[in-house]
Amino acid sequence: METALLSTTFPSSSHPLSSQTHFKNPFYSLPIKPHPQIKPSTSIRSAISRTKKEETVETVKQQLENCHLLAGIKYKGFTVQQFQQLRATLPENTSLLVAKNTLVLKAIENTEWEALKPCMKGMNAWMFVHSEEIQGAIKPYRVFQKEKKLENDFAGAVFEGNFYKPEEFKVLETMPTRAEVYSKLLGALKSPASAVVGTLQAPARDLVMVLKAYVKKLEEESGGQ
Repeated sequence: METALLSTTFPSSSHPLSSQTHFKNPFYSLPIKPHPQIKPSTSIRSAISRTKKEETVETVKQQLENCHLLAGIKYKGFTVQQFQQLRATLPENTSLLVAKNTLVLKAIENTEWEALKPCMKGMNAWMFVHSEEIQGAIKPYRVFQKEKKLENDFAGAVFEGNFYKPEEFKVLETMPTRAEVYSKLLGALKSPASAVVGTLQAPARDLVMVLKAYVKKLEEESGGQ
């Protein structure tokens, strides 16, 4: 029996066979291209910025609740460390906030605090005093200012709807405390002791009226000097 030899004819190709083109190498991998960084669109950035501004305005409005004095401090030149140190020296009822003038102006619009407009220049830190002890709130900054040899001064303040320029801060810094007012009131009452006791034992509303009348008298006397 004749044995036939089978032959297989491969189609001609212009590309020769090679292990790289026709066989997958398990140890070979294609370089991985880094994914391009996706930047937020302009509309997203604008929305985030708008939200932050609205939050700042709302924070200022919250600070204005039960606020007795709002003062601006020239903030330019302050270091972060100095600002933190200053904040730590202030009384618990006094807050310090850094915010743009435009945002603060928006928060105080159509309120008694709108009188603060004249000091809306440059960079300011804002001091919110939630106490009648105005003198005790301002003094820590004066001490800090002297210790650190800072030229940063108050830009202005609003107290009871009135604007105080930097050169007028002496009035605020020498304002008597509540205890001093009470002391002067009792000293001014030259009536017999029984009358004093009777006044102090009167209804709270009557006592408040007496105190307000006396405070007004002191203010008129101070204004006349």
